[in-house]
Amino acid sequence: MTVYLVGAGPGDPGLLTARALELIAAADVIVHDRLIPSGALHGARPDAELRYVGKGGGGPSVSQEDIGELLLARGRAGLEVVRLKGGDPFVFGRGGEEAELLRDAGIAFEVVPGVTAGIAAPAYAGIPVTHRDAASAVAFVTGHENPDKLESALDWTALARFPGTLVVYMGVRQLEAIARRLIDGGRSPDEPAALIERGTLPDQRVATGTAATIAAVAAREGVGAPAIALFGPVAALSGRLGWLQARPLSGVTVAVTRARAQASGLAARLVALGAQAVQAPAIRIAPLPGPAPELQRYDLVCLTSPNGARCLFERLTAAGRDARALAGARVAAIGPGTAAALRDHGIVADVVPERFVAEGLVEALADVPVRRALVARAAEARDVLPDALRERGAEVDVVALYETVAEPLDPDARAGVAAADYVTFTSSSTVRFFFGAGGTPGPQTRLASIGPVTSDTLREHGREPDVEAERHDIEGLIDALVADVARSTG
Repeated sequence: MTVYLVGAGPGDPGLLTARALELIAAADVIVHDRLIPSGALHGARPDAELRYVGKGGGGPSVSQEDIGELLLARGRAGLEVVRLKGGDPFVFGRGGEEAELLRDAGIAFEVVPGVTAGIAAPAYAGIPVTHRDAASAVAFVTGHENPDKLESALDWTALARFPGTLVVYMGVRQLEAIARRLIDGGRSPDEPAALIERGTLPDQRVATGTAATIAAVAAREGVGAPAIALFGPVAALSGRLGWLQARPLSGVTVAVTRARAQASGLAARLVALGAQAVQAPAIRIAPLPGPAPELQRYDLVCLTSPNGARCLFERLTAAGRDARALAGARVAAIGPGTAAALRDHGIVADVVPERFVAEGLVEALADVPVRRALVARAAEARDVLPDALRERGAEVDVVALYETVAEPLDPDARAGVAAADYVTFTSSSTVRFFFGAGGTPGPQTRLASIGPVTSDTLREHGREPDVEAERHDIEGLIDALVADVARSTG
């Protein structure tokens, strides 16, 4: 077996490499640092051993010796081990030391590079570390050397004369001293400088100044670790090329309460628009046991959620059948999300209503002849659709493919919800289980509903929705959030 030294990138989950995600999904053991991206471990196997060995400035931490012993023990046990490190393992990540330890012990290892913060954080701040007109070279240095060294290994005078961009990792606490050394070594006190806090994340902050002023600017604005400091003419480009804060949900924190399997997609869309997404799943989708329905008996098959579509095909697959089982029936989907889930299995829905609720599907089916219908849905769904079809004289069978069960909110999720600007609810079940689990939005938190049925459930719990999507699907909910933020900031 192998120990993989894997770079997790600087913080934005979208910068995790495909190889990193592949190894996380296959690992028996994941030994991870503090500064890995949010959600990086969501793809891990349920039975994987997850070991946190993060180090925080000034706080308790696991020693490097203990980390090494853990890697050796799990490697010798013949397990697939991922050592998941923020940034790149070989750029100020002590990956070289761990590789030497593994090599000396005769344990096979591989290195998976990651995107390093020294390049990514400036890029997200609109600062190219090299530029044809301003910087033909870049140097990466650490502001936090081995404390056991008797003197610094860095020649600050030589670095002051370096003809290019200086990028300093882990230098927040020493920023004033670093800037003074560079100026004393000959660097111009008027040279542009920047400090980038939490680079690549939605709440990234950038302080800009000069070599002489950057420490005072950072202190005044409260910029802290983790941060990258940068000295050089390219730092002046931040105001011109900065792009991260221009997105429509920049600076907004949104809590997502839908099931974890679906939450990641919504969270990714929110992050792409600049939001900080807090995953606080209040529900979990549990498929129910049962045989595949005999679909050839029906002239209409209705799917009322993407989960229902997925669970139907899971049953068909288990029975050795596929999309051809639906060949003789019209297929109706309650909305575009359900239609997309059907397309994933080779089925194009015949009927998709303009209003993505049961009443809308009833209206869309008004002129569709039906003698015998199957409604495939959740166990706890409303009976609006089957009742309406029966009133038309149709014989209707209802099959419950899955149930929605409560997912306890962990302390991090509770804290995230309390601090969020918005909490999103994508179904009545997310409302019921969220408040049933003691979810407590903060006084500043606005409640966002996917549609009128979910809004009514919020009112049943004594909460008036602040935002309701006009189009009752995920894209409609996102559009409503963007519009509400624009109104509040405009």
